[in-house]
Amino acid sequence: MFPTPIQDKSQAVQKAYPFLIVSALLVWLLPLAAMLLTSFRSMADMSRGNYWGLPTEWMMIENYTAVFTTTPMGRFLFNSILITVPTVVGALALSCLAAFALAKYQFKAATPLFALFIAGNFIPFQILMIPVRNLSLELNLYDTFMGLILFHVAFQSGFCTLFMRNFIKALPDSLIEAARVDGAGEFRIFFVVVLPLVRPALAALAVLTFTFVWNDYFWALVLVKTDTVQPVTAGIQSLRGQWSASWHLISAGAIIAALPPVAMFFFMQKHFIAGLTMGATKG
Repeated sequence: MFPTPIQDKSQAVQKAYPFLIVSALLVWLLPLAAMLLTSFRSMADMSRGNYWGLPTEWMMIENYTAVFTTTPMGRFLFNSILITVPTVVGALALSCLAAFALAKYQFKAATPLFALFIAGNFIPFQILMIPVRNLSLELNLYDTFMGLILFHVAFQSGFCTLFMRNFIKALPDSLIEAARVDGAGEFRIFFVVVLPLVRPALAALAVLTFTFVWNDYFWALVLVKTDTVQPVTAGIQSLRGQWSASWHLISAGAIIAALPPVAMFFFMQKHFIAGLTMGATKG
């Protein structure tokens, strides 16, 4: 069976395992630690080329305050919230309805439609850049919140439908049939019977979708050009000066931008793990 438990490995592998784990963790955390230290440095420290040593002057409060006072970081964060929250709600609403129909209704186009949702996840989104941008211009959605929200909902719905369909498919058909016998309508069955049973999966999907949309940089560049609409991922680039880059402010802005997804994960960690492991065991 793969993977083989570490207890069944040789003594040499078992002794090397903790060292390898710690080494991999340090390699993974090294860029994050460097960025955190850079966010505490002064501009003079950066000019002297002190990129990896300890800051000679710790600017913990000053740099993070300057991000909000000298740059439109607050506006960028607010823009990201305006884009991400409606996208998560819209993508989950559409995908749950579509997943319910694909999982519990028998019709001829069910399999082709489900295959279409799966195939859409394998299309490289970079090749859609020019058509999507031209479409946004034709529909007067370029450089608007609604344009970003609609396109994010469209692109996230495929993965969300695939994710939710598998969970709803695992629900016993007898529950839905019993509700129909009791006279419940289809929408009542969906909201009263189905959604409460897949709530952990919804929480996990909400965290994933929130992270995907919040961290998006590609579409923020393709579909937006002004600071009034730019989300925080694209807005951080405005912290760069014309002749030199304020890397200490950029690093502080990046740390701030990374906090909302991390906070949401820890806030919904219990539901997230329950959603990912839902249906993993039987009995």
